[in-house]
Amino acid sequence: TIFNILGATGSGWLSDKFDNRRLLFWYYSLRGLALAFLPRGLAPDNALLFFFIIFYGLDWTATVPPTIRLATGIFGNQGSIIFGWLMVIHQIGAALAAFGSGALHTAHGSYLWSFITGVILCAIAAGLVLNIDGRSAPETENY
Repeated sequence: TIFNILGATGSGWLSDKFDNRRLLFWYYSLRGLALAFLPRGLAPDNALLFFFIIFYGLDWTATVPPTIRLATGIFGNQGSIIFGWLMVIHQIGAALAAFGSGALHTAHGSYLWSFITGVILCAIAAGLVLNIDGRSAPETENY
């Protein structure tokens, strides 16, 4: 939890200083890299797991500040509702990921394909986020 707090706070600071699309690109890329090494870290008495815990903890909610910043920058006053829908979609994705991982484990007897799928999805997300239009929406009135 401490690494999660540090990662989210640090990401908030970075979100004020740098292009949020590029931050998300790096967060998703590094998350995918961490997932690629996780199966090796699961062996007993392996120090890689310790490093994974630290790194993944720092990255876990680091995507939230730049995502909020992008949503409010692009959608203006409607950014809050957009972010709410993003959270709904995120939860649906989490449920599908858990189900999919279980199905892959049942089919293959291992979580390896789940990790591979996670790495691929992180790579896709990293590529897609760079294509987000960074222009701000015109201001609208609140109702």
